[in-house]
Amino acid sequence: MRMAGKITADALRLASEIAQEDITTDYLNTEIERYIVSKGGIPVFKGYRGFPKSICTSINEEVVHGIPGSRRLKNGDILSVDVGVSYRKYVADAAVTIPIGKITNDAQRLVDVCENSLQRAISVIKSGEKLSRISKTIQDYVEMNDYTVVRNYTGHGIGRCMHEDPQVPNFVSKALLEADEILVQGMTIAIEPMICMGKYDTEVLNNKWTVVTKDRKLSAHFEHTVVVTDDGADILTV
Repeated sequence: MRMAGKITADALRLASEIAQEDITTDYLNTEIERYIVSKGGIPVFKGYRGFPKSICTSINEEVVHGIPGSRRLKNGDILSVDVGVSYRKYVADAAVTIPIGKITNDAQRLVDVCENSLQRAISVIKSGEKLSRISKTIQDYVEMNDYTVVRNYTGHGIGRCMHEDPQVPNFVSKALLEADEILVQGMTIAIEPMICMGKYDTEVLNNKWTVVTKDRKLSAHFEHTVVVTDDGADILTV
């Protein structure tokens, strides 16, 4: 998993270098897939439940699961890139939101808060802590900054499969508290806050994959795969 995480992290760094004004998201997909394969990895998104590409590229109001295509990036866009890699049958998953050219101060603040919420969540992880502490940390910080947390999509356990138990919500609900889990040493989870500038309500476009905010306001997404230790969290996707 550590090697899968390294390939994933390096692929996202490459994406940040390539993603510039006038580049198509399909070109980005091709280059990232080529890189993953060159390192002995497998892009796990490709073919997953019929998903047609190797990465997810979600622009502006697109929250997650955007399909790379002929759309060209524009100055002022924010682009969320989500990458999953399998290496020797173990999986890592991570995401970043990349500013394209010069973005507005409001967009930059949204991106910063999303990334900071992930780092704050990681900082509270350790063996013996409740899973809900992660969710509460993200929700409290995001809402304190006057943004909302997407409710329909969550983080997840990860290991030999991309999506395993437990779910890792970015908000606290009665159901979460009733079924709260205790983090134990060696657990591997993917934490991924998805936050919105407007309301948290989402819908899926006609392509049956791309999730967008209903009010079409901006959204940001960051993700890391981490392993729980007695001393905290070891981030595998850096």
